[in-house]
Amino acid sequence: MKRYSATNSNKAINGLVCCFLILLLASPLTGYGAGDSLGYGFNKQPNGVLLRSGTRKLSIVFSNDAVVRVRYVPEGEFKDNGTDVCLPQSFGTVPFVTSQIGSSVILQSALLKVVVSTSTGAIRYYDRYGHLLLAENPTLPRIMDKVALSHNIFNDAASQTVKTANGDQLSANITSKQVVGTAWKARQQFVWQPGEALYGLGSHQEDHMNLRGTYQYLYEHNLKKSMPVLMSAKGYGLLFDAGSAMVFHDDSAGSFMEMLAVNQVDYYFMYGPEFDQVIHQFRRLTGKVELPPRYVFGYTQSKERYTNPHDIDSVVNRFRVSKIPLDIIVQDWLYWKDGLWGYKKFDELKYPDPKRMIDTVHARNAHFMLSIWPQLAANEDKEMSDKGLVLGRRIYDAYSPAGRKMYWDNYVYPNLFTKGVDAWWCDSSEPVEADWNRGANNIANDPGVRFEKNVKVMADLLGEQRVNTFSLHHSMGVYENQRKVDSLKRVFILTRASFPGQQRYGTMVWNGDTKATWADFKSWIPGGLNYMVTGSPYWTIDAGAFFVRPHVEWFGKGEFPKGTADRGYKEFYVRNLQYSAWLPLFRSHGTDFAREPWKFGSAGDPYYDAILKQIDLRYRMLPYIYALAAQVNRQDYTMTRSLLFDFRNDSKVYDIKDQFMFGSAFLVCPVTSPMYYAPGDSVLTGVSKSREVYLPAGTSWFDFWTGKKYQGGRSVISDSPIDHIPVFVKAGSVVPMGPPMQYTDEKPDAAWEIRIYPGANGKFMVYEDEGDNYHYMQGKFSTYELSWNDMLKELTIAPRIGSYKGMKKDRVFNIVVVNTGTGVDLAETKGKIITYHGVKSTIKL
Repeated sequence: MKRYSATNSNKAINGLVCCFLILLLASPLTGYGAGDSLGYGFNKQPNGVLLRSGTRKLSIVFSNDAVVRVRYVPEGEFKDNGTDVCLPQSFGTVPFVTSQIGSSVILQSALLKVVVSTSTGAIRYYDRYGHLLLAENPTLPRIMDKVALSHNIFNDAASQTVKTANGDQLSANITSKQVVGTAWKARQQFVWQPGEALYGLGSHQEDHMNLRGTYQYLYEHNLKKSMPVLMSAKGYGLLFDAGSAMVFHDDSAGSFMEMLAVNQVDYYFMYGPEFDQVIHQFRRLTGKVELPPRYVFGYTQSKERYTNPHDIDSVVNRFRVSKIPLDIIVQDWLYWKDGLWGYKKFDELKYPDPKRMIDTVHARNAHFMLSIWPQLAANEDKEMSDKGLVLGRRIYDAYSPAGRKMYWDNYVYPNLFTKGVDAWWCDSSEPVEADWNRGANNIANDPGVRFEKNVKVMADLLGEQRVNTFSLHHSMGVYENQRKVDSLKRVFILTRASFPGQQRYGTMVWNGDTKATWADFKSWIPGGLNYMVTGSPYWTIDAGAFFVRPHVEWFGKGEFPKGTADRGYKEFYVRNLQYSAWLPLFRSHGTDFAREPWKFGSAGDPYYDAILKQIDLRYRMLPYIYALAAQVNRQDYTMTRSLLFDFRNDSKVYDIKDQFMFGSAFLVCPVTSPMYYAPGDSVLTGVSKSREVYLPAGTSWFDFWTGKKYQGGRSVISDSPIDHIPVFVKAGSVVPMGPPMQYTDEKPDAAWEIRIYPGANGKFMVYEDEGDNYHYMQGKFSTYELSWNDMLKELTIAPRIGSYKGMKKDRVFNIVVVNTGTGVDLAETKGKIITYHGVKSTIKL
């Protein structure tokens, strides 16, 4: 037997690998597949092999023992697709062994076996025990067709300004189109296994959870957040590193990912087998998620739009006077001068002293978020055009470091950031669309035509290979340039578009300008879960939907013409808010009708009371939520989680669209259909005020509201009155809860309630830091673990590790073993009160 090693020693390869290789009958490591003149020859390269057949090249390398990078070109040399999705690769030597059996080349690391056909170049992936994970199409793994790349010259001076639902947009006046090169239209083909479930690809609002048997168009759009990442219930993920528009198919057309313009096929196979492990590999490739400022996890109030400083101040003041918690107030568009869409400067007539306005917000212990756009206006357009930093249609060149720097240095920083802005709302970060108007009503139900039209206008502006990547670079510019001038404010960006890698720039994404219908609401939940499963964990919605009335445009046909005067809409809004409270960012926003809580009633009104109950619960959950955010940063965790993260081996969860986990403790079950009123304020009769919930197997569950205990692996009917949705807590959960608060930093010294849900052992890591600077990156934070021993009925609090400025050295804990429901309310009389001094404590309960 002839065996080849990627290292001088195979000591790092585990015994299982070595035992397997002894059984191999290997042939020399170079040469073509036997009897196939079109087969591949192959030789070693660092961490992998390179296969050649004529002009074709196929590279297979281990990034680490759980990740394989595959690149393919039909001719020429390998050339990256220029996305900036992945960080510069700095992986060391990966121990692996390579052998050949007949027409197969075999690469084996400690965790994976990769088998490559020298006849066709098709690849199969196995775990270390020999279980098949994924196979490329065995006869035709890749199809490549050459396409032309073009560059367009725009004449913006001769263009017209068009009024759209997305604001004033400059029409495309292309004066010349030049062919500047060629690329490949590439189809990477796979064979999924029977019963295999697939997830990911982003947020598309098409009511798909398991993506098997579906197709999906991947392009950036107001209502689409395209993420070329697939996750499999078999325990692996795929990242396609390409910036062009794409099409995923698993239907009668085949099973493949098609990329419309690439220099090479370039994808990563990432093994877990658990989803958290796969996402850890994804973030090793594309970047870690930073810890947002603590205030982000409070409540955000927004609408389209506040029109002057008095609006802003009066709303924040009413929250405070009414004792309703609030942390962020948002200024939407049109704070600039009329006719200067996207201008990065306050209109002096509408906002004569923006710094004073924002200082007043800060004085009321709230934060200020501002909408900024990639469009240029007035002097911005001329000054950036003179330097060649405008792509066309008055969109600045976010791909150029000089463009990103000038956008910040000359406009955003002096005109906005120095006034005290805390957070950015990077709106319209697609940044152009072809169907966001009433003229597209005739193609609203034709996703193929909409794909073609939108991809064309994006390709005309950005280039065929960059259709999906503008938001990544736009976010990069805002993040990197703010970091250069301020280390005391963590960058926080809410954006409407997203792409892999963007998570490293302090971003969260929302699902777009949605319309208020129950059917749409139902589709948001699987859309969000499929987005967050791709490794970018922070996603949210406009609670209440953006469009409420039935607008003429296809995307704006809401069901509630009377808005907040319609009890049907009030019910819809409350159910939206109850869902949104279990997302990373908890916010309300929309047009047509204001969304402040008092617009839905007053104390004693069931809708108003339900809204306040949900906001109050969010604030009580802050110790738990902020610790989850630290896990996202430190352990590559995901906060709002598809059931596949924690129950991958329970096949009954594979296509559950309307349940998810919030951290490891909470099973959240939104209500997505009306129970009290239909649109139009008509009373519903005979409708149950409950919903069916599946409790995943392998654990027992507590009803959060009643404390009743259930065994998992079964469905139950759960009460769903207007004041809450079904929420269950997994046995063994340890949940820290804070006091009722009006803003996130109001009561840093307050006692906490520690809720223990018995029936299994459990633990939770508490995390604390200063809340809004980058000192945590220098190790200035503290942690301590809460561990529950169910047999001994003991809670052990580990010694505190670390410290930070202003740290609370002693904290009172009220430790509650849950046997009856507590819900939002404090359980002051039910627990054991201790004072934690930062040293190990064991409490018998």
